[in-house]
Amino acid sequence: MTKRIAFQGEPGAYSHQACRDTYPDMTPMACRTFEDAIETVRAGEAELAMLPVENSTFGRVADIHHLLPSSDLHIVAEAFVRVHINLLALPGVPLEQIERAMSHTMLLGQCREFLTRHGIHRVTGADTAGSAREVAQMGDPKLGALASELAGEIYGLDVLARHIEDERNNTTRFLVMSREPDRSRRGDEGMMTTFVFQVRNIPAALYKAMGGFATNGVNMTKLESYMVGGSFTATQFYADIEGHPEDPPVKRALDELEYFTSKLEILGVYPADPRRH
Repeated sequence: MTKRIAFQGEPGAYSHQACRDTYPDMTPMACRTFEDAIETVRAGEAELAMLPVENSTFGRVADIHHLLPSSDLHIVAEAFVRVHINLLALPGVPLEQIERAMSHTMLLGQCREFLTRHGIHRVTGADTAGSAREVAQMGDPKLGALASELAGEIYGLDVLARHIEDERNNTTRFLVMSREPDRSRRGDEGMMTTFVFQVRNIPAALYKAMGGFATNGVNMTKLESYMVGGSFTATQFYADIEGHPEDPPVKRALDELEYFTSKLEILGVYPADPRRH
């Protein structure tokens, strides 16, 4: 039986593309929300979930950092996926005939230069793949969609222009979630450890908590804060570090961190994606 990997969005979404590129032997499973994708794995209907966490142009994906700690799932891999935006249209329609392009507002903003140069007006859609589906269903030869080539394949649209994004290094980082953790692997490009923590209510707690990583030479690649429980005083931190918890420097740094925290939860230990570097 083919294993399944869940993603949020419609068929043809960039998360779907990430599933196909990273796990070509698994069957992608579209879910309406991030919560649905998580629950699908938790309930055993899929083995993995592919969740976007940040984009090189627009920063972190809203809500994901809140969902991960309560998901009961574990990060087992990361995937960096290059986001290429394409102008799609009904079969046989030339570029000169397109007057409007529909997509998610973020993609419309990323293709300003191309759209302006060709005099194409922007139309906000719910998402990228949904816009491609709507263009196919509406049958308007003057309306195009900004989406992945995969969306064009699925909804029977032609690619009028490829890779029209303004930023040439636009990349989305995804985390792959599973019901069971796997700390036995060692990646050729090194390991990553992701965790969340809350500091104790003492002066300079965060400064002291971070000291162990500096003194032990552990590289922290991400540190973000966000409020929890609707309180301005309850702050949770999300962090990525290079290394494995069993590495002596990482173990010492985490032991020191634990001394200054009221909560520390490791969300995943996984090989670094080669494209990270």
